[in-house]
Amino acid sequence: MDSYQIRRELYDAASLYEGFDPSDSKSYDRCYDGQAYADYCFHGRRSNDFQVTLARTLHDHSVSEAMHRFLQGYDPGQVVGVMGGHAMRRSDPAFRNVAYISKQLTERGKLMVSGGGPGAMEATHLGAWMAGRPDSELDGAIRQLVYEADTFREPDWLGSAFRVMYRYPQGACESLGIPTWLYGHEPATPFATRIAKFYENSIREDSILSIAVGGLIFTPGSAGTVQEIFQEAAQDHYVTCGVASPMAFLGRQFFSEEIPVYPFLEDMVARGKYKNLLLSLTDDPDEVIQEIMKFRPDNSINKQ
Repeated sequence: MDSYQIRRELYDAASLYEGFDPSDSKSYDRCYDGQAYADYCFHGRRSNDFQVTLARTLHDHSVSEAMHRFLQGYDPGQVVGVMGGHAMRRSDPAFRNVAYISKQLTERGKLMVSGGGPGAMEATHLGAWMAGRPDSELDGAIRQLVYEADTFREPDWLGSAFRVMYRYPQGACESLGIPTWLYGHEPATPFATRIAKFYENSIREDSILSIAVGGLIFTPGSAGTVQEIFQEAAQDHYVTCGVASPMAFLGRQFFSEEIPVYPFLEDMVARGKYKNLLLSLTDDPDEVIQEIMKFRPDNSINKQ
C-alpha cells in the first residue's frame, strides 16, 4: 500500500477510510487509515530509515499545503477551534454541549476545527455535520451514537459514526479535523468533512492553534488540553499570528478547581505577566457562542 501519498487535496471520510465496512469493525485493519497506522507502528514514530522519514515529511508538507489552500476560502476570523479530551463519552452532557455550540457556530458561518479524534473533538464535527437540522435531530444522532458505542474504545465506535452519517446526510456545511497517526489508536472522526492527517504531531498542534483566529473553545480534558491552553496563551501574549483570539472556557468547576488554570491565567493577566488575553469562563453553551460571535479580529489588541 502507498501509505505516503503526496496529497493534492485533503482527506475526507471516504478516502481516509477507503475499504472500511461499517458493519464489520475488523475491516478497519484493511482500510487505508488502518494500514497507514500499521505501517507507522512498524517503522516507529522516530524511524531511522531515511526513505521513510523523507516520505512522511513530503506527505505532511503536501497535506499542510492542501489545508492552507482549503482555508483560503475562509476569512481567518471564521475559523474557530475546539480543544478537549479524547476520553469524553458520548453520553457525557459536555459532549452534547460541544456539539450544540459547534452546530450553532457553523450555522452562523464559522468553520469549526479540532484535533479530529474522539471525545470533544468528535462532538465538534458532529455538531457541524448536523448544522441546518433541528436540535431534536442532533439529540437523536447522539442517542444513536451512545446506544451503539459510548466511547472510542468500543469496537463499533467508527461504524456507528458512519451509520449516523447515512441517517443524516450532510448538506453544504464543512468542518476541518486535524488528527495524527501519533495517536492512531484513537480513530479520526469521519464527521469532519475535511481531514488533514499528519505523521508529525507538532505540525498538527501548531496548525490548530495558528489557524483558529476566530477563537479557541476549551472543554474539559487532561494533559494535552492543558498544554494547548498555555500554547495559546503564549501565542496571544506575543501576538504571534498577528491577532489575540478569545479563549473561551466551558466548565467552571473543572477549570477553576479540578485543573485550576483559569484563576492562574487571571492572576498572570492582573500582574502583567500575560498580555492581550481575551478570557471567559462559563457553564452556559450560549455564553460561549456569544463570546465567539462578538469577537472582531481587527479590534482584538491595541497595537503598539
